[in-house]
Amino acid sequence: MSVETDDLPYVDEHRTTVDAPRAAVWTALRRYAASLGVGAGNPLALLLGTVPPTGFAEVERVPNERLGLAGRHRFSRYLLVFELADAANGSTTVRARSYAAFPGPHGRLYRALVIGSGGHVVAVRGMLREIRRRSLR
Repeated sequence: MSVETDDLPYVDEHRTTVDAPRAAVWTALRRYAASLGVGAGNPLALLLGTVPPTGFAEVERVPNERLGLAGRHRFSRYLLVFELADAANGSTTVRARSYAAFPGPHGRLYRALVIGSGGHVVAVRGMLREIRRRSLR
């Protein structure tokens, strides 16, 4: 299964190298992805109208290579793609690529708040740190 990104503009890419084999990083990534998002009854999820209610659904899985998570809400449609690649000395590179559309005036304002403020960068870098941490357990 593959995800099309043609209708969602590219936002950015972040990467990290983990001193662990790809299989260990894949396991950590899958566990992290399963915990990602907010609870269905969370006030933020209710305010934004997230679909799925947790904010992310798995839309692509190529074991040990690629994991795609997508969702939408009142102000945005988005896709987050994690890719794993072998690195030197048995390490693994984890890439996180973001794609999103922010339609209408409310979407533009939301983009300014999330992307323009640097909040998105902080969040994605935090995701990568957590995946690295879980991989090294």
